[in-house]
Amino acid sequence: MMGASYKTKKDLKASVGQELRFVETSFFGPEFKRDGTFCVVGPSPEQRKWFAEVAMKDGLITKVK
Repeated sequence: MMGASYKTKKDLKASVGQELRFVETSFFGPEFKRDGTFCVVGPSPEQRKWFAEVAMKDGLITKVK
């Protein structure tokens, strides 16, 4: 699961329309999708305080659940 570099989920939601700040954590290849949906954890892969599902289009955040 990718780490999202945002202090809170609210901060991530406020970034809709911007590029995602993230840290790749997979040993099996990149998880980031320029277009699509995936899960992230924050505020870092080590500090799992919140989780979110992020939808992307053209490299920009379109929705956060």
